[in-house]
Amino acid sequence: MSPAGPATAGPAEGTATPPARPARRRTRRGSRSERLAPFVLLAPAVLVIVALRLWPLLLGVNFSFTGDGDRNGTSVGFDNYLTLFGDPLFRTALRNVGLLVLLLPVAVALPGLLATFIYLKVPGHRLYRGVYFFPAVLSPVIVGAIFTLLLAVDGPVNTLLGSIGLGPVDWLGDPDVAIFAVVGVHVWATFGMALVVFLAGFSTLDASLLDAAKVDGASLPQTIRHVIVPSLSRTIQFVFVTTMIGMLTSMFGLLFVMTSGGPSGSTYLPEYYIWIQQGRLNQPALASAASTVLFLIMLVVGLAQIGILRRAAKED
Repeated sequence: MSPAGPATAGPAEGTATPPARPARRRTRRGSRSERLAPFVLLAPAVLVIVALRLWPLLLGVNFSFTGDGDRNGTSVGFDNYLTLFGDPLFRTALRNVGLLVLLLPVAVALPGLLATFIYLKVPGHRLYRGVYFFPAVLSPVIVGAIFTLLLAVDGPVNTLLGSIGLGPVDWLGDPDVAIFAVVGVHVWATFGMALVVFLAGFSTLDASLLDAAKVDGASLPQTIRHVIVPSLSRTIQFVFVTTMIGMLTSMFGLLFVMTSGGPSGSTYLPEYYIWIQQGRLNQPALASAASTVLFLIMLVVGLAQIGILRRAAKED
């Protein structure tokens, strides 16, 4: 007879163990926290943008519908906008914006091609990378002062042209030439930042695509068109938009030092016009109206560029 031991109770066969409720609650809490985490992290940035960007923008738009001088603070409807478009200087500024849009592909293609050569490691590419980026660290005032001396009627550039039999050019005094001179200096001084962005985009490029193009016997222009451009479409979109914004909002220093808006107002841009109305003529409401027009121009041009580039990328 075997000794009887104490009976041990166990779960009956066929019965399922009930789920642990505390663990489920912790899982639910964890998933809820994970969903809320991105919003919590984005909240400070959103608050800063709303407080320092969107709210002042709305205040500026509202202020543009008020008067200046004796009508300060009173609603004047669209009078400021009618004054703007009736001002020959502002119309000149808008024409120059159209010129910037036409020259924008050149301002983007230049750093893009240089970045391509650096990526392909042409001889001396390390030196070129530093030399090309150097102008981007210079102040616009310094760049403007340097090129004012270089482009003077009796300056080194005209001396060089005279040595090869070409007559002197009044780079900053001819209304038909001055805006091209200022834009050219701006492109030279700022394309280093776009070059860095393109080089960052090249770091994501699949090198096997270039090898395949080389095996197929593709020329450099064909490789750029059919391999590099489609692969860097998002980078190109970014550079297009940021370059256009820079042209419209970062040329004040050059304009002020090199031409002061002249000759005869031919180098006016909306940014310079806004400063004249606000800083010299004490017409802040009119300056707010010009700022609103500039914002709308940047918005429309930026969206149009993105749409065109996306369509071109899909076609490729």
